[in-house]
Amino acid sequence: MKTITSLFVLLSVSIFLISCCKSSCEKNQENEQLVKQYFELFNAHKWKELSELYIENAEFKDPSLGTGIVKQSQQDFIKKYSELNQIFPDLKDEIKQIYVSGEKNVIVEFVSTGTAPDNSKFELPICTIFTIEKGKITKDFTYYDNFDETK
Repeated sequence: MKTITSLFVLLSVSIFLISCCKSSCEKNQENEQLVKQYFELFNAHKWKELSELYIENAEFKDPSLGTGIVKQSQQDFIKKYSELNQIFPDLKDEIKQIYVSGEKNVIVEFVSTGTAPDNSKFELPICTIFTIEKGKITKDFTYYDNFDETK
C-alpha cells in the first residue's frame, strides 16, 4: 500500500511540475514571439502598430532620453521613432541573439543600421531588456555606447 501511495504522490507531483513548466514555457514562447513581432514592425517602420505593443506609459531607460528611467506614452514613442526615421530613412535592426529570462523578461542583442541624408552610415550594437506583462511591454531598458552623442 505504501508503494502505491508513494507512486501516486510521485505521479501527482510530476504532473504538477510538468504543467507548471509547460505554462512557463508557453509564456516564454509568447514573450519571445512578441519581441520578434516588435522587430518586424520596427523594420517596416510601422511606428503606431509598434507603439501598441507597449502599455500606455511604459518605462524606458535609453541613453538618448538621459540617465534615468523615463515614462513615455505611445504618442511619445511614435514621435521619437518617426523623427529618427526622418533622419535615417533606411533604419533597420538586425537581431543577433534573443535570451528569454524568467517569465517576464526578454533580452535582445541587435545591431541598428541606417544612412543619413548626407550618405553617412552608422552601425550601432545595442542590447535591450524588455519586460512583458499580460502581453504588453511595460519596460524597455536599452543599452548602447552613446559616447559620440555626448561630445
